[in-house]
Amino acid sequence: MREMNQTIAVAAVLVVFGLAASGVAGCAGGPRSKPIPTTEIDKGTGTLQGARKFLEGRWALTSFEVFPPNAEKIAVPGSGVMTYDDFGNLRMEIRTDEQTAVRLEGVGIFMDRGVISSDGRTTIDLVKKTLTYVLEGQPPAGAPVGPLATSRPRYWEVTTDTLTLSTKDDSGRTLSIAKWKRST
Repeated sequence: MREMNQTIAVAAVLVVFGLAASGVAGCAGGPRSKPIPTTEIDKGTGTLQGARKFLEGRWALTSFEVFPPNAEKIAVPGSGVMTYDDFGNLRMEIRTDEQTAVRLEGVGIFMDRGVISSDGRTTIDLVKKTLTYVLEGQPPAGAPVGPLATSRPRYWEVTTDTLTLSTKDDSGRTLSIAKWKRST
């Protein structure tokens, strides 16, 4: 009797495996879901792709001014280079003299031997006309500190081959204006 139960059990297992195998072999593969209909990405003027394409390349600083609260405007002499790639990565370096660097540090713009340097990514808001920096090694956006705080969006204006970036305080007062000209 015991042998008969074992034989029946083995036969039942073989039948289950046989049915499963024939079911798998008998079904043709197909897509797991229907394709999602899409449209081509807009790439013209006034589109996110168009803005990214415009920013792409190398830019030279033509002027940089800082407007600290309750203090005189600081016109920053020196030079600067900004590079923006097709993935939204940004590299910027501005060099100035020691005396201007001391004044800038006094209003919350920290420098390393007269150099402001940043590496990171940008996000673009077409409606508000802003760029927001997401910089490597920087804390996430929080309370603004200084005129160039990474948590402050950069308001942009474009004319032919010139890009103007400015920062504003919480009340909308302009804190800085940097003008960049396409160099390549």
